[in-house]
Amino acid sequence: MPCLFALFASFLPRVADIFIWIARPAIFNTAFKGSWFWPVVGIIFLPFTTLFYVLMYTPGIGLRGWDWLWIFMAVLIDIGHWSHTAYTNREAIPGYSSGQTVDKSSQTPL
Repeated sequence: MPCLFALFASFLPRVADIFIWIARPAIFNTAFKGSWFWPVVGIIFLPFTTLFYVLMYTPGIGLRGWDWLWIFMAVLIDIGHWSHTAYTNREAIPGYSSGQTVDKSSQTPL
């Protein structure tokens, strides 16, 4: 069950970003000044931050006041997601040593 939640949580902001970009392209064009490069990079690497930026952006004004708090929180969520993923997959890194020595005959840590 936690695996399904993680899968859902990791794809939800990307799907929301793409859905908003397709349904309301003017919002993305206004927020990113007509560029397609930064939204694509944002959707790949910082999906929550991109989603919050698009939702908080006010045309002609930009971000102001408490909008920056939400952007900061979205950055923390994205960094937390990346760090959790790296921590979870640390055993898949070739040459990684967990720091524990295991006795091969009994398979218990020494």
